[in-house]
Amino acid sequence: MTTKAAASHPPVLDVRALNRATLHRQLLLSRSPLPAHAAVEHLLGLQAQNVKPPYYALAARLDGFVPEDLSGLMAERAVVRIVTLRSTIHTHTAADALTLRPLVQAARDRELGAFRKGLVGVDLDRLAVLARALVEAGPRTMKELREALLVEWPDADPQALAIAARCKLPLVQVTPRGLWGRSGQVALTTVEHWLGRPAEPAPAPDATVLRYLAAFGPASVKDMQTWSGLTRLRAAFERLRPRLVTFHDPNGVELFDLPDAPRPAADTPAPPRFLPEFDNLLLSHADRTRVVPAAHWGRAWRGNVAFRTFLVDGFLAGVWKIDDADRHLVIEPFGRLTGVQRDEVCEEGARMLDTMHAGTSYDIRFGTVLS
Repeated sequence: MTTKAAASHPPVLDVRALNRATLHRQLLLSRSPLPAHAAVEHLLGLQAQNVKPPYYALAARLDGFVPEDLSGLMAERAVVRIVTLRSTIHTHTAADALTLRPLVQAARDRELGAFRKGLVGVDLDRLAVLARALVEAGPRTMKELREALLVEWPDADPQALAIAARCKLPLVQVTPRGLWGRSGQVALTTVEHWLGRPAEPAPAPDATVLRYLAAFGPASVKDMQTWSGLTRLRAAFERLRPRLVTFHDPNGVELFDLPDAPRPAADTPAPPRFLPEFDNLLLSHADRTRVVPAAHWGRAWRGNVAFRTFLVDGFLAGVWKIDDADRHLVIEPFGRLTGVQRDEVCEEGARMLDTMHAGTSYDIRFGTVLS
């Protein structure tokens, strides 16, 4: 029988327990048989500041994935590229693009505050109407959008005008941008026009809290706020508290979770995984120590440049790159790997190359250990 004293002291999940739980939710503990569309939906989208990262993200997570799986969905408009979480481009399912974007609209409105000096005298509601008419008449580049809006507000900052349109409207990047093996400049239209479906009203955050926990939990309120870019989510967690279980992390922070969600044992094996730059595994918690050891904090970035990373035993262990000129996969660990770990990393690297660069032969080499 659970005593009141025990109930008032939720169990503590150590870093390795949190790591294994998160990897399981992220489909990184073992590869999932899910099709690409279902995986994008479960993960609530894939960070997509660049074209290739969503493809590498799914290659690390799905059994039998080939790039054409995601590219085909994008060509069919079943998934889209749109600015949503943390003011960054994500690849979302069509349904999520129509609901998650309204959910985070408050954050996009706050973002406009940083550009207010360049928008003096600009009627933002009128700007949204004009910009919508422009991009729905035909996809526009940001340059074309700036130039068209400057006709109406010649004294405004051109960049601020384009950013305002992106913040006020749910703009998607139209294909061929984003298709595997294709190129194309960024051209924009509204998500409603691209999908031929009306916008959804902004939902209450409660359902998204549950989905976030399914993909990233156990997690704190601040964790979800970090992931979403939203604030004041405590009320949603409190409404859901009767349906959730709670834990503490080693620092005493309260964590919420779904009662039946998987929480594997801390000693569950975690194979190496190769991740793209900006993978959401590394960006979606306020406290990232569940994946990023303190000694490696900040080493996946240099200035504004993010590196592709790899995991060993479930934790960030180094960076990697492909040298297309010399046909090499270069692996740069942050520390010394054991012989077994090196073999496993090489095996995983070879698998990634076979998936993402089928028919092209690459050598695998270890680079200088980064200091």
